[in-house]
Amino acid sequence: MKLFVTGGAGFIGANFIHYWLREHPADQITNFDALTYAGNLENLIDVEHNPSYHFVHGNICNASEVTQAMVGVDTVVHFAAESHVDRSIQDAAPFIATNVMGTHVLLESALQAKVTRFHHVSTDEVFGSLKLSDMNTFDERTLYDPKSPYSASKASSDHLVRAYHYTYGLPISITNCSNNYGPYQFPEKLIPLAITNIIEGKRVPIYGDGKNVRDWLYVEDHCRAIDLVLTKGRVGETYCVGGMNNDMNNLTIVSKIVSLLGKNIDIIEFVKDRLGHDRKYAVNWEKIHKELGWQPMHDFDSWLKKTVEWYKSNQSWWHRVKSGKYQEYYKKQYTQSST
Repeated sequence: MKLFVTGGAGFIGANFIHYWLREHPADQITNFDALTYAGNLENLIDVEHNPSYHFVHGNICNASEVTQAMVGVDTVVHFAAESHVDRSIQDAAPFIATNVMGTHVLLESALQAKVTRFHHVSTDEVFGSLKLSDMNTFDERTLYDPKSPYSASKASSDHLVRAYHYTYGLPISITNCSNNYGPYQFPEKLIPLAITNIIEGKRVPIYGDGKNVRDWLYVEDHCRAIDLVLTKGRVGETYCVGGMNNDMNNLTIVSKIVSLLGKNIDIIEFVKDRLGHDRKYAVNWEKIHKELGWQPMHDFDSWLKKTVEWYKSNQSWWHRVKSGKYQEYYKKQYTQSST
C-alpha cells in the first residue's frame, strides 16, 4: 500500500506514521505537511531515514502541490487540520481555509489520482455539546450541531467528504474520534499544558469551573482504529472512536496530573471560561467494535501516567516546542530539493 498522509508532522499524524511503519513495514508513506505551528518534524526523527518514508513540504490548499505529491498513491489518510478551538475563536479564517478548502483540494486530487480509499479523520466536536446530566452519547446517527468555528469547519469537511462519495463515487471512510492524548502532543492542549507547566513550576489554568467533560482516547488506540477501518471497514461508512474513561471532567484530569507529579492542588488556577465552551462530549464506539472488533486497549490512569513520564523524559522536545525553536529543524535537515 502507498499512503499519502496529510499533517503527518502533527501529534496524531506522527503517531500514526510511527504506528504504520511498525505494523506495515512493506508499505510506503508520503508525509505531506505545511509545517504550521503544530507541525514538528522532530516528531519523526526516528523514521526520517527509513526508505519507506518520504516527506513533502506542502500545503493542502495548494492544488498543484497536492496533485503532484499524490501521484502513484492508493490511500489518503487526511489528518491535516487547524484544530485548536481557542485559536478558531480568535480567528476563524485559517480554519475555514485549511479544514474546508484544503479538504476540497484533496478530494479533487484524490479523484484525479483514482485512489482506492480516502480516509478522513474528524472529531466528536461536530456533534455539539451534551448537558452534564445527559446520559446519551454521540454515535454515527447523531445529528451534527457544531458550536465553535473549529467544529463547524470540521463538520463542513465531513459533509464534503460524504458528498464526493455519493456524487462522484470516491471511496471514502470517516472516523469521528474523541480527545486524544499521548506523546508528541502540542502543549497548548489540556494534558501536555498541565504536565509541562507543572514541571516548569508554573500554575495550571483551567477554564471556568473545571467541570467540562471530555472522552479521552490514547493516541495509539486511535491509530489502530484507523488501521482497521482502512483494512476491514466498509467504504462510505463513518465510525466513532472513543476511549475508556467515563465522564471525567477537566478538574479531575488535571488533579490526577498534579498528583502524578507530586505537587499540591493549589497549583491549579481557574481562569475566565472560553467563549461557547462545550460542556460535555461522550462517544459510543459500539459500531466499530461490532463490525471491526476494535476497542480501546489503553486504560486512562495507566497511560496518563506513561504520558506524564514521556514528557518528563523528553523535556528538550517540549522546551523547543514552547520556545518555537523546533521550527528550525526543517531548515537544518531539509533543503529546497526535498519539496
